[in-house]
Amino acid sequence: MPRLTHLECTRCAEHFPADRPQTVCPKDGGILYARYDLASIKKSFSPASLLPLAPTMWRYDAVLPEATPVTLGEGFTPMLPSREYPNVFIKDEGLNPTGSFKARGLSAAVTMARHFGLKKLAIPSAGNAAGALAAYSAAAKIEAHIFMPKDVPLANRIECHYYGAHVTLVDGLISDCARKVAELKETESWKNDGWFDVSTTKEPYRVEGKKTMGYEVAEQLGWKLPEGIIYPTGGGVGLLGMWKAFDELEQLGFIGSERPNMISVQSSGCAPIVKAWDEGRASSEMWPNASTLASGLRVPKPYADYLILDILKQSGGLALAATDPEILAATRHWAMVEGIFAAPEGAASLVAYQKLLASAFFTPDDTVVLFNTGSGLKYLDVLDTKDAQAQRPPAQRAIAGIIGPY
Repeated sequence: MPRLTHLECTRCAEHFPADRPQTVCPKDGGILYARYDLASIKKSFSPASLLPLAPTMWRYDAVLPEATPVTLGEGFTPMLPSREYPNVFIKDEGLNPTGSFKARGLSAAVTMARHFGLKKLAIPSAGNAAGALAAYSAAAKIEAHIFMPKDVPLANRIECHYYGAHVTLVDGLISDCARKVAELKETESWKNDGWFDVSTTKEPYRVEGKKTMGYEVAEQLGWKLPEGIIYPTGGGVGLLGMWKAFDELEQLGFIGSERPNMISVQSSGCAPIVKAWDEGRASSEMWPNASTLASGLRVPKPYADYLILDILKQSGGLALAATDPEILAATRHWAMVEGIFAAPEGAASLVAYQKLLASAFFTPDDTVVLFNTGSGLKYLDVLDTKDAQAQRPPAQRAIAGIIGPY
């Protein structure tokens, strides 16, 4: 019996076969999760069984689909103890191939695309996912078709070209890029030419790649979960993946029922999850005129919003925002104090931690993991421009009891 038994809709719980490419639930558009025979896996999968395995995300292949990996050595990034804050760890995803956490999800998605014999993959991206898809598609000998806002960081555009991807620059946001992909999906040439959409949460396996972050956090902390995880949230796949990982780990007997407070941090220039959280909503509204230097956070309405907000509620977490000046200052601060040149999205997690520490949501004794989602080296043009234009932060207002304007 295969380890991966079926796909399950996160809205209606309908089951779908896992032996063919799938997108979202045809009944209600719900995101599909991969489900495994964890009872059988548990018989041979244990913390001890991991010890001799290579330090990549594929060390957890017992809880990943059975397919030959398309890998560039992604995963098992370091958990760096903060030099400034006791009990704080920085999970540095900037050390992944292509310089960001997107390598995990796209490694898994391209692995399954090759497994299913797909020939052309398309993605709307704010930048880093595009570079990751281009790299893994090149490694898999699959065509990559990328739709990016024309103002993405220069590094994202250049890497896609160098990997041989077909790039379309769109005058707009990632939502406009997604609309372009959706329009193309309705054309006969797309349908007849073997294209497949690997948009965020529109296929099941990017979540599977990202869930390995949850396995790593648990393993690197000695199979004890932290009190909190702060995660910069654009599409939110990492939040979904880690929460799914913790559920699997409990069923496997690696951990108990404890869970971290999951914290979603966004930019005040694009904070649909923060606004929905603040208003007690179960889903978000489209954010108008989204603008932020942290391009990965410029997602006006995440498709997974209903799952993100539910995870925050279940975990006792919350959502809060950071201004661009705060993010810029945190990027420089981490570089000078921690020796980590973080992506602006990652630096937002430091802003969130400082606010949550000041409000006593977290105490200095709480173990908290901050995610740096990418390398600042991919944002040199953005950071150079914004440094020159740096201004004082605008007046702040309270959100859910936390100071953080949006």
